Amino acid sequence: MPLPRTRGTALRQQLAELRGPDVPAKALDARALAALAANPGCRRRAILDGAGVNKATLASALGSPSAFGQSQFALTRGNAFEAKVKADGGAELLRLVHDKLDPAAEPPAQARVPDLTAIGPEGRTARTALALREAGEARGEWTLLDHPMLALDVAGSPAFLEPDAVVVHPDGSWTVVEIKSFPLLDGSADPAKVGAAARQAAVYVLALEEVAARMEPSPEVRHRVLLVCPKDFSNLPTASAVDVRKQRAVTGRQLARLTRIQDIADTLPEGTCFDPGRPAEELTAAVESVPATYAPECLAACELAFHCRDRSRAAGAVTSLGRSVRAELGGLTTVPDVLAAARGEVGDPEDPTVAALRKAAALRAEALGAAACR
Repeated sequence: MPLPRTRGTALRQQLAELRGPDVPAKALDARALAALAANPGCRRRAILDGAGVNKATLASALGSPSAFGQSQFALTRGNAFEAKVKADGGAELLRLVHDKLDPAAEPPAQARVPDLTAIGPEGRTARTALALREAGEARGEWTLLDHPMLALDVAGSPAFLEPDAVVVHPDGSWTVVEIKSFPLLDGSADPAKVGAAARQAAVYVLALEEVAARMEPSPEVRHRVLLVCPKDFSNLPTASAVDVRKQRAVTGRQLARLTRIQDIADTLPEGTCFDPGRPAEELTAAVESVPATYAPECLAACELAFHCRDRSRAAGAVTSLGRSVRAELGGLTTVPDVLAAARGEVGDPEDPTVAALRKAAALRAEALGAAACR
């Protein structure tokens, strides 16, 4: 549900002040949203992403630069491959959609490719919604939306998303298309990369569902997306249908759990600003004023991960050892507490976690003692 105009305007102004009056906002894309949904308890990432802060620049200003992100070579290669897939009005792309997802439909001999240009993200979002409505009315035809703009409410703040393509089938249903430059070797790809692409596509599916819900009748948003990649070691496009129902459900639940950005912003000290141009001490204090939930998985998904890891280790937080370890340790939240419990200095002996730690410590001492006697 969109924010009331006055409240939404006030929030945007507040977020602009947090970002810095002269700092341009960094758009929150589907990749960032998928990573945010994977760690919904991290208020630091939520407010920084909501305010449009460039976390890579911020990390460098804090003295913990991140190597997270794609190389320029990978971006150039990806753009060239996408252009090849969409050449000739998207003929090859539509052929792949027909073959992999809708073989019973009429082959896409010719498709409608509406112009989606408009001023600003709000204008492009409205133009995309209009194009989708018009495509639904033109039953029996294929329609290709090249880089449409979608909006998704995230913790009370709108995020504008730009999928590679959305295809409207002759029956009026919608399919998300993700174009990636990693190869499909013998019909399969790196599971980690496919999983990341599926989570990203699931965000687009959620955004499309919000658009569909405002239409009457509501079109079907297909939960099988098309992943287009180079075939083997060539530059020829091939594709695979990926079911994202699980990723869509998980991402939807996690985004719903996010604390509203307005609520986080209201708890910050007056004058808090994440402008990378500010003195290092002041910038560090601003970042530390927002609690983070660090886990090793953040290293593959967040530009601030090195900074948060250093702080987590300095505080002795058990989350730096991984979420699974943190879950096993219950109320013991720091490494010194865990070691003290294992030594019998603190903790209730009846507590299963404490009992397990003391048993493990006794077994370790026994094993080391036996080794020393040999």
